[in-house]
Amino acid sequence: MTKLLYKPVSLAVSALGGVLAGLISKQIWKRATGREDTPTATDRAYSWRQVVLAAAVQGAIFGAVKAAVDRAGASGYRKATGDWPGEE
Repeated sequence: MTKLLYKPVSLAVSALGGVLAGLISKQIWKRATGREDTPTATDRAYSWRQVVLAAAVQGAIFGAVKAAVDRAGASGYRKATGDWPGEE
């Protein structure tokens, strides 16, 4: 039963993690290039290399932040309830 209660908490934590990852990747891109926004695949002003590199950096940051936030949420849930929400 308590694992069902974790689902809404997990969704909220994941959403916050996505926002955080976006902010982090935007700051890293800005510091590395001096440009405000990361390029999109259809942005003509950027080369293939820049577009693919930006996407790879965004993906790596998103994956790392998501894992860290999900793990922290699971750990907090365990401290609050005594149950681990995933596989033990």
